[in-house]
Amino acid sequence: MAMETAQVTLTDRAAAKAKSLLEQRGMPNGALRVFVVGGGCSGYQYGMALAQEAEEDDLVIEEHGVRLLVDPESAKLLAGAEVDYVEDLMKSGFQIFNPNAVKSCACGSSFQTADGGGTPRRCC
Repeated sequence: MAMETAQVTLTDRAAAKAKSLLEQRGMPNGALRVFVVGGGCSGYQYGMALAQEAEEDDLVIEEHGVRLLVDPESAKLLAGAEVDYVEDLMKSGFQIFNPNAVKSCACGSSFQTADGGGTPRRCC
């Protein structure tokens, strides 16, 4: 398990929401897992889940009292990304601002990198 400090960052709002979700689910020592999978209309798709503990090869990032887990393959695509939590009239939820994305779909859940990896599929 590797400890990282700035691979992916969490805003204060995202950390507060993650803490709240972990407490609601009875997982006060749990973590927020952020990952990337192939798919979505742009090629890659973001995913998030609550995790009880880290996997052996996860990057473990501590921000604002919350552990963020990222697998090594996803970390390559998320380097420098920021996880935020937005709540407005149109939608609420976690949002990822990824400097590696050169193209994103309208819903913001899928993206494409400069190398064009991933297999685009309908997502919206």
